[in-house]
Amino acid sequence: MTAHLTPAETLFFEGNRHMRTGASDEAERCFRRALALAPDFSEALANLAMLREQAGAMQEAESCYRRAIALYPGNVQVQLNLGVLLLNMKRYDEAETVNRLAVQQAPESAAAWSNLGVLLACMKRETEAEQCYRQAMALDAGYAKARFNLSYLLLRQGRFEEGWPCLEARAWNDYMAGYFSCARWQGEPLTGKSIVIGFEAGHGDMIQFCRYAVALKAMGAARVTLICHPGLQTLFATLPGVDEIRGINDDISAANWDYWTLPMSLPYHCGTRADTIPAPIPYLAADPATAACWASRLPASAPRVGLAWRGNAQFENDADRSLPGLSAFAPLGAVTGVQFVSLQKGPGEEEALHPPAGLQLLALEPALQDFADTAAVISQLDLVISVDTAVAHLAGSLGKPCWVLLPDYRTDWRWLTERSDSPWYPQHMRLFRQTRSGDWPPVIAAVAAALALWKTAQESTHAAS
Repeated sequence: MTAHLTPAETLFFEGNRHMRTGASDEAERCFRRALALAPDFSEALANLAMLREQAGAMQEAESCYRRAIALYPGNVQVQLNLGVLLLNMKRYDEAETVNRLAVQQAPESAAAWSNLGVLLACMKRETEAEQCYRQAMALDAGYAKARFNLSYLLLRQGRFEEGWPCLEARAWNDYMAGYFSCARWQGEPLTGKSIVIGFEAGHGDMIQFCRYAVALKAMGAARVTLICHPGLQTLFATLPGVDEIRGINDDISAANWDYWTLPMSLPYHCGTRADTIPAPIPYLAADPATAACWASRLPASAPRVGLAWRGNAQFENDADRSLPGLSAFAPLGAVTGVQFVSLQKGPGEEEALHPPAGLQLLALEPALQDFADTAAVISQLDLVISVDTAVAHLAGSLGKPCWVLLPDYRTDWRWLTERSDSPWYPQHMRLFRQTRSGDWPPVIAAVAAALALWKTAQESTHAAS
C-alpha cells in the first residue's frame, strides 16, 4: 500500500518528473511551491539548487545547497554538488573543505574521491589528484568517471600507454554503437577489411584525429569511411587514406562495414606514444581553385596573419580558453606593416567589423561558409595566431605556422605540460601559455614581441631572395 504523500511531497515528485523530461521551469515552480509549504524540505532545496546552478544563478544555488546540507548534513551527494559549484566559481579553498568533508563522511564513495581528484587536478596538485582517482577506482573498478578523469591527467603528462585505455571510459564512448550493425574495432587485423570512423566531439577533435585514416590504410584496410560534421565534409575530401566521406546527417543504415570506431579511440588501438604520434604534416589541403579565389580578396603585400580569438561557447572551459574579445589583440597592432585577417566564425565574428584602433584587420565573415573556405584562406596567410580552438588544429593540419594561446586553468591535455611546441604538429606550432589563470595581457605581450621578431625575419628572408 502506497504511503500517503503530503502536498509538499506530491509537488516534489512532480518536480522530479519535470526535471527528467527537461522541463526546468515547471520543475522549479514545483520545488518552490513545495518549499513554500515545507521550508525545511532539504531534498527540494537540493534540486532547486541544481536548477538555479544550471540557469547561472550561482549565488542562489549556493544558498540552497548550504541550507540543504544544514538540514541534512549526511547527504554526501549534495555536498559533492556544492563542491563542484565552488570549483566552477574558482573558490578552491572552500571547495577543498567541502570535498574533504564529503570524503571523510563517505570514505567508501568513489564519487567523493573522484571529485576531490578533479579539484586537486584543477589546482595543479596532480600527484594528489592521481592518488584520489586511483583510490576511487580501487573502491569501484567500474566507476568510469574516475578512469576518464585520470586519463586527462595521464595524457597531459605524456603517459600515453595508460592514458589512452583510460580515455576509453569517456561518457560518450558508446553513443554511436546504435548506428552500426558491425563490430566495434578493438585493434584486430584490418587487411582486406572495411572500417568506418564515426564522428566525435568538436570540429577541432575531428581535425586532429582524422590523420589516423592514413594509419588504418597502412594497416591494410581495404576501405576507410569517415563520418564528420557537415562543415568538414569538403575539407576532409582532401584527406589521404579515406575512400568515402559522409556527413552526420547522411543515411548510413544500409551501409555495411566490417568494423566501426571513434576518432579518439584510434591512438589507443594504434599504440600511439608521445614519440610515435603520426604527424605526416600536412595531411589536409586547401582546394587550389578555392584558394585562388580567396587570394584575390586578400591584400597583395605585407605579411598576412590570421587571428581567431574565441572558441565554441558551449565548451566547458571556453571562458578560460577564449579571449575576452578582439580588443585583447590590440597590442599586436603596434607591429607595423602586418595585415591581420579575421578567421573568427560564430561568437565574436561581428567584432571583426570594428577592430581596435591600430589593428589593421580584414573581416571575411560571413563569406566563410565552411572549413574548406577557412583552409583556403589560411593557405594564403603567412602565420595564424589563435586561441585553443578548431582554427589552430586546422592551421596545424595544413602545415601553416601557428601560434596558440593557452590558458593556465585546465589546459587541454593535448598540449601536454610546459611545452612550447606540439608533437601533434611538429615544427609548425608554437605555444604561448598563461602563467596565471585569466591573465592574458602578458601572453599577448609575448606574442607581440615574437611577432615583431618574426616580421623582421620575414623581411630579411624576402630581401635575401
